[in-house]
Amino acid sequence: MKLRSIYLLISLLGFCSCIYDDQNAYELKVGDYLPEFSIEMNDGTRVSSSDLKETVSCVVFFHTECPDCQKTLPQVQKLYDRFSSEVRFVLISREESSADIEAYFDEKGLELPYSAQNDRKIYGLFAQTRIPRIYISEKGGIIRYIFTDDPVPS
Repeated sequence: MKLRSIYLLISLLGFCSCIYDDQNAYELKVGDYLPEFSIEMNDGTRVSSSDLKETVSCVVFFHTECPDCQKTLPQVQKLYDRFSSEVRFVLISREESSADIEAYFDEKGLELPYSAQNDRKIYGLFAQTRIPRIYISEKGGIIRYIFTDDPVPS
């Protein structure tokens, strides 16, 4: 029921991608497991894929200069405000510094947990193209929903 509620809410977002690269590049699919990774969050805590397997999780890849991400982040904030007690939210930047993210989040009033990544190492475990990119996984780490611009959520 939690996954269905989140799916319905995110479906209303109507994401479009701001990044198009090689359409045949590797990317995870629904039914795959979350890849193994460990990241440091903006509050100094560490989060690993093992932690995300303990609950329903929502992993969001973004960049604050991406126009589509700029539209998406306030919607993710609303979902976080509503479901953070039931769902583990982890936002991961794609090639963006902590200072840039913090400045943007402060300006926009966003209070989402994020991990600043200066490269594409973690992103590359999930996909090679398109942001924003959202993965919703069930307990156990199986990916149940993926949102990008293809297909556009209806």
